[in-house]
Amino acid sequence: MFQHLEPYAGDPILGLNEAFQKDPRPGKVNLSIGIYFDDAGRIPVLECVRRAEAQMLAESGPKPYLPMEGLAAARSAVQELLFGADHEAVKSGRIATLQTIGSSGGLKVGADFIARWFPGAEVWVSDPTWDNHRAMFEGAGLKVHSYPYYDPASGGVRFDAMLQTISGLPAGSVVLLHACCHNPTGVDLSREQWQALIPVLRKQRLLPYLDLAYQGYGDGIDADAFAPRALADAGIAFFIANSFSKSMSVYGERCGALSVVCTDAAEAALVLGQLQATVRRNYSSPPIHAAGIIARVLGDRELRALWEADVAAMRERILSMRRSLHAILAAKLPGRELGYFLSQRGMFSYTGLSAAQVDRLREEFGVYLIRSGRICIAGLNSGNVERAAEAIAAVMR
Repeated sequence: MFQHLEPYAGDPILGLNEAFQKDPRPGKVNLSIGIYFDDAGRIPVLECVRRAEAQMLAESGPKPYLPMEGLAAARSAVQELLFGADHEAVKSGRIATLQTIGSSGGLKVGADFIARWFPGAEVWVSDPTWDNHRAMFEGAGLKVHSYPYYDPASGGVRFDAMLQTISGLPAGSVVLLHACCHNPTGVDLSREQWQALIPVLRKQRLLPYLDLAYQGYGDGIDADAFAPRALADAGIAFFIANSFSKSMSVYGERCGALSVVCTDAAEAALVLGQLQATVRRNYSSPPIHAAGIIARVLGDRELRALWEADVAAMRERILSMRRSLHAILAAKLPGRELGYFLSQRGMFSYTGLSAAQVDRLREEFGVYLIRSGRICIAGLNSGNVERAAEAIAAVMR
């Protein structure tokens, strides 16, 4: 019955992580997977999450199915986090929000919604983007194209080329944009570039789809929400999927959300209804434990303060590792332009390494990163940064 199936090659990032786990070398360094590790190389358990879960356990009771759209308290907390409690879009009720199975679940539900209600729409993603973006939208039956983004010569954004391409897209096209901490490059649009892009999106009647997986890892929790707030201020309808995997260190709990900013509350009600129908056809309802974590951490003043302090500490540790990596590489490779390591933001950096250099790093030095040359800065710590930097310098010479 199943002999006609093609073998699955596996996910390149998860497969690389499995290979790392099997590597017996004691000095190996994993810079491949997008997970935040502390300076001891462990996934931290945040105190705010620990306390929230203790409260949930103390109040333990029946565990009914949540509504298709998720827990109301979690959904409202997400809206206030993304847009601010006093934002007009929140107060007027023109945002439809789902609690989803991570931001990946939000992206999938949004892709299915677009395929159903915007037949013929095509999706445009940055070159490069997170590999799963293309797979998710193509899996929903949508055609996916790319717009210019990363400039390997400068280590910045090809903004003029990006703007020119987006200016020529047909009305109704979906444009996927990284709200902050671009994955995989770490290169973000500036506020000025966002302000130049937004009128083009509105004039061309395009449908932006924001991915916000790393809120707080760029410039701060509120600062990293600049893009969705600016789009909402401009009166543009758009999607935004967001995740708490990194910012709350709750990867396996699958805490995420999908929000759709609409013209008015009546339109938001229509959208929410069809999003509920999409969820029902997909996974029926989201997890109750994830809902409790989100609602309690964001809704309790003391837990929220603890969370914000932890996010700031994680952001600062990543910045410290960026500086250390840059300093060691600059000393080992005098005269080489390496400033992009400092200007890129968030967990990731594009190193400029070729696939062959990445293979050599893994095989000779036990330093693992994906073949695009993307490095997860959060995998560095005070005990391995020098070893990793020396290995990178060796293959860059």
